[in-house]
Amino acid sequence: MTRQDFMQLLGERTTLQRMIESTPAEDVLDRGSLTARLEEIEYRIAKAKVDESEPARVRITFNGRPVVGSYGIFADFGTKIIGVFNEAVTSVSASLSGGLAAKGPIPNKEQHQLLITNTALGSFGFELEEYRSGQLPIDDKTTLALAIERTQSLLQGSIDTDDELLADTASELDQRALDKIRAFIVTLAENEAVCALQYRNQVFRFTDVGQVRRSLERLSKDNLHEDEQFLKGEFQGVLPNRRTFEFKISGSDQIINGKVTPAIEDVDLINKHLHQQVEIRTMVTQVGEGRPRYLLLDLPHWND
Repeated sequence: MTRQDFMQLLGERTTLQRMIESTPAEDVLDRGSLTARLEEIEYRIAKAKVDESEPARVRITFNGRPVVGSYGIFADFGTKIIGVFNEAVTSVSASLSGGLAAKGPIPNKEQHQLLITNTALGSFGFELEEYRSGQLPIDDKTTLALAIERTQSLLQGSIDTDDELLADTASELDQRALDKIRAFIVTLAENEAVCALQYRNQVFRFTDVGQVRRSLERLSKDNLHEDEQFLKGEFQGVLPNRRTFEFKISGSDQIINGKVTPAIEDVDLINKHLHQQVEIRTMVTQVGEGRPRYLLLDLPHWND
């Protein structure tokens, strides 16, 4: 049970107690009905196991040509934009869970779902909430929550003048996930719309349609390059918890730093093969002429 559900039970108990107190003793049927409901609520409170970890919630609002003030949003745009936004977050979540194939169904898609729980006023938009089929410990952050953070960071990086945030965020995502985020921005641009995305205490906002189009240019494949490269050399070290590595290129003194894809589970295995010659498969991400980022795509095969 979520904390919100538990608090609703506590509120209902208080209301029932007040109603019983204000009901005359001679109203036997009313008091009996209220008392029976109170006993049911007391039982549920006593047996409740509260999930302290709240589901991820995000608020997305829109403005521009398809939006009529705070009154409404054209249905064809509203259904389409929420669909492509959901696909983007779902794809990013699956990407962080262990990699996406270039085509085909998203693996374990049911674990990366968003619910529309309310409309959001101000301009006009929606409140979305992570769907959970079970409970999580208080300190756990779900992959979907991370995906919302990464999506927001990528959008922010796409409008910043500094390439660092964009490169860092993009380097952790599969090409398919990046394409889904591009599709979201394309839908905004084609409909001359802007959006604001609020997650926890962070707010991302497109100020005008021109900024939406510039964001799309920054995320275009002409500016955001991702290339698969095979590199020969030897690992210098790996930090399993941070999932980062150092790798020395053969025939030079160059040492590159990179991250390890979530698809690799036993990262510490690399530390058993330090300073051994090996060929690794990486995804190299580069924004413009900026510093390339390296992502190790799978465990290499050592001679032994």
